[in-house]
Amino acid sequence: MSGNGISITGLGSGLDTTKIIQQLVALEKLPINALEDKKASVQSKISTLGTFKGLVKDLQTKAKLLSVKKDFLEYDVTPSEEGVATFSASGSATAGNHTLKVTSLASVDRWAFDGVASRTADLATAASQQISFDVDGTNYSLTVQQDQSSLDEIAAEINTLAGDDVTASVVNTSTSGSPSYKLVLTANESGEDNRISNIVSTVGGLTIDWVAPDGQGAAQSTDNITVGSNAVAEIDGLLVERETNEFGDVLAGISITATAADPNKTITFTVEADHTAIKKKVKEFVDSYNKVISFVNAQSTYTEDAGAGGVLFGDPILRDVKSSIDTALFGVDLGTVTADTQGYSTLSLVGIKKQSDGTLTVNDSDLEDKLTNDINALADLFVDTDGFDNGGALENTPGYYTDTTTDSGLAASLERTITRMFATTRVDDDLVLKGVFDNRSDTYARDLLRYNKQIDAKTEYLDKFEQSLVLRFAKLEELIGGLNAQGASLSAAMSGLG
Repeated sequence: MSGNGISITGLGSGLDTTKIIQQLVALEKLPINALEDKKASVQSKISTLGTFKGLVKDLQTKAKLLSVKKDFLEYDVTPSEEGVATFSASGSATAGNHTLKVTSLASVDRWAFDGVASRTADLATAASQQISFDVDGTNYSLTVQQDQSSLDEIAAEINTLAGDDVTASVVNTSTSGSPSYKLVLTANESGEDNRISNIVSTVGGLTIDWVAPDGQGAAQSTDNITVGSNAVAEIDGLLVERETNEFGDVLAGISITATAADPNKTITFTVEADHTAIKKKVKEFVDSYNKVISFVNAQSTYTEDAGAGGVLFGDPILRDVKSSIDTALFGVDLGTVTADTQGYSTLSLVGIKKQSDGTLTVNDSDLEDKLTNDINALADLFVDTDGFDNGGALENTPGYYTDTTTDSGLAASLERTITRMFATTRVDDDLVLKGVFDNRSDTYARDLLRYNKQIDAKTEYLDKFEQSLVLRFAKLEELIGGLNAQGASLSAAMSGLG
């Protein structure tokens, strides 16, 4: 064994000095090993806290989906006949029966200039020749350079100038052997207001016959390939027009996209609440809640044989989080429950009951009955129907997350409660409190830093201690070696005298 260039062999003393030093160092290292165990424990707590945080965040996400009525409710739309229109519904829809007749579909305005034999040959016959047109009140005017006036070049210039409103393209309307290239202008949006009007060309080799459509939307020019027109439909007897085939703002929460027009055909469509989808969201919320509670339960168990159930055993964050969540979900005002004659004021009344271990179970039949009897009342249990109002409390103050209105909704209250767990609260100018998760993370981070410093200090001491042992045993070897040499010399001298 050697240290700082000092070598110890043990030959002089006959001792296994290397092993002695290793054992002495191992004894001195025991406190470091204990600190390493504590450090590993803290690291395990940090990791486990991250798992807990993820479960709570997921519960918040599920709660948020139930906290707003348009997100809580879901509807299906069933038409009496396919092919006329497509339908979708949001949570702001209302169940009911409706009629639809699509008289005409929306179309885009399209014009074609007269054909020319080449798409690459320059067409302008003089300088400063122009093409101009209007779209929805905007005038576009292009001055063509004589040596850059082919159809391809003009189309590119128009797309640069007016690409927000029109698309210019070049199309061969004849054969490859005898081509007839036409510059085509197509409105980017359908509807009457987006028609291309007042088309004028002073380019010598590029002509067009612009004449506006008549009052009925019929083309009056052979160059007007299609006339921009509105979609016209009759919904529940009400005649409506839109620039596109979308009729999403006629019935609240119902999106209708016309796909075929027939003025002689009327279909019906039925809007019904999608109970399956709503129950699925409720059950996913319950599952997320149960994962949080099961995690807390697993961390909090203790047996004489196995000891603590989890690395967070005894950590106050388990109790604090569970208590806050349960207060938001089950802390319903007694007066509200007493005044409830329909059975929609608590989770247990709608089929969501607590089990002995604190997790929830959903009775599908009871929940279905509540949906069928009064879907809005069920939604109100979860949803903040009258909106959130904290009375003007400043951000990061204790009252910032407190709803002062009559109704808060269980899911909405829970979502805000969890938000607060991750927020910073200012109590006064001198006191700022972090949320429970950040506060606990900071505590663990400080513990980790402290253990690292202690380990570094003890490791540095251990290195010096080992070097000191090596030096001492080297001197011992040297001393014993000298004594041995003197003894040998003395024995030799005495043998000579005899």
